[in-house]
Amino acid sequence: MNQGVKENVDNTSYPTRVTNVSIPPLNLAGSLRSPPEPRGIVVFAHGSGSSRLSPRNVYVAEALNRFGFATLLFDLLTEDEEGDRSNVFDIPLLAERLVAVLTWISAEPQTAKLRIGLFGASTGAAAALVAAASLGHRVSAVVSRGGRPDLAASALEEVRAPTLLIVGGNDHEVLILNRKALTRLAGPRELRIIPGASHLFPEPGALDAVVAEAGAWFQRYLLSATRNAGGD
Repeated sequence: MNQGVKENVDNTSYPTRVTNVSIPPLNLAGSLRSPPEPRGIVVFAHGSGSSRLSPRNVYVAEALNRFGFATLLFDLLTEDEEGDRSNVFDIPLLAERLVAVLTWISAEPQTAKLRIGLFGASTGAAAALVAAASLGHRVSAVVSRGGRPDLAASALEEVRAPTLLIVGGNDHEVLILNRKALTRLAGPRELRIIPGASHLFPEPGALDAVVAEAGAWFQRYLLSATRNAGGD
C-alpha cells in the first residue's frame, strides 16, 4: 500500500495482514486488515463520538476477516474537526469523507478490484447510505448496526445497493426509525432484529448475532473477489 506505515500478520487463528494507512488528501488515519485473496472489502463508518478504534467495530471487522473479507476502519474526521461536536452529526460531511475513501480504495492496487461493502453504525449508517446513493453500483452492499438511516433523508430513495438494517429488539425508538426507513429504500432491503439487544449490543451473544447477519449479507452480495473490468 502506498500509504502504509506499519504492517504485521496475525497468525493466531487466520493469516491477516494489518496495515495502518493515512488516507489522502486529509491524511485520515485508518486500519486495513486483509486476509489472503480477499473476496471483497468492507469499509466501516463509525457513529458519533466513536473512532476507528471502536471495540465493537474492531470485533466485527476481525470476524469479517474470518469470512474472507478485507476491512477498513478509519477516522471520518481530523483531530481538529473532532473538537467541534456538530461535525459528528454532519451527515453530508461524513458521507463526503466516505466517498473520498472509497475513491482512494478504487485507486489502490491492493483493493482496486474488490467489491465494496459498507458497514455503518449509528450516524455512520446514515453517512454510508448517502454515500451508497451517490456512488450507485460502485457499492455492492450496505449493513447498518443500530443505525440512524432516517438521517440519510431523501437519499434513502436513491439507495439501490442491497441494504440490511440490524437493530436491537430493546432499542425501541431506533427500531421504529429503521422500520420507517426500510420502506423508503429503493433496492433489496431487509430488517433483522436481535432479540433482547439494546443500542450498543453489549448483551452476551448480541454482537455475535450481528456478525452472523452481516457476514451472511456480505457473503450474499460480495460474491466475487474482483469486479468486472469496466463495470464501474
